[in-house]
Amino acid sequence: MTIQYKNQGFKQASTDKTTNLTCPVDGTIIIKSVYVVNNDASSGIVVNMNIVDSSNSNTEYEFFRDEVPAKSQVNATPQGLNLEPGDAVTVTAATGSNKIQGNISYALIDRSQENG
Repeated sequence: MTIQYKNQGFKQASTDKTTNLTCPVDGTIIIKSVYVVNNDASSGIVVNMNIVDSSNSNTEYEFFRDEVPAKSQVNATPQGLNLEPGDAVTVTAATGSNKIQGNISYALIDRSQENG
């Protein structure tokens, strides 16, 4: 078992839902923070974030919905999140054009090297 500390950046090019992080099938992810930045100088943008639970028929559970004010950032996960194998984090923004960007800081617990 290894623990790898990682970051995953994202940019919302459109208003479509995008998957920004997926937990590998031989690991577990502990998300420390998800910072969301609004680069629009004039208005707030509504952002939605969901966990896709692969162990429950890929059911989505919303964990963040808020208007991120212009030229500001928020931590969408002040208490952190855990992802099981196959789970994912999706993001949807009311405005595209890369105005919503962010970073997911996490620890990947990799079990691919375990015996037995």
